[in-house]
Amino acid sequence: MDHTIKSDREPSFFRQNARYFFALAFFLLLLQDVFGTHGLMAMHRSKTQIRDVEAQIQQLDKENSDLQQHIKDLRTDPSAIEKIARDRMGLARPGELIFRMPDKKDGQTSSTTAHPAIPPKN
Repeated sequence: MDHTIKSDREPSFFRQNARYFFALAFFLLLLQDVFGTHGLMAMHRSKTQIRDVEAQIQQLDKENSDLQQHIKDLRTDPSAIEKIARDRMGLARPGELIFRMPDKKDGQTSSTTAHPAIPPKN
């Protein structure tokens, strides 16, 4: 019966292996800090996504300002309106002739404006 009773001098299993338990716990915490849902790898992915979204925002801001400038030009600049009327609608000034030539790619017609010859001065 004496052999079933632990003596106070014998270290327990935890005390014998405490270094290993602490090393294992430290290693598991380190893995969690690096690869966990809020770890270093996730933070790196988030920073990359933030940079990508910021680049998209800058591109969209540039496109937005270009479109705002185009709208302003269409409201205030008669030459911008004339350019659209000529290019897209095929309109011409009085006395001008428009020649339409088929495109080589898809058979659609393109317009070219021909200016009448200016008569020589006498």
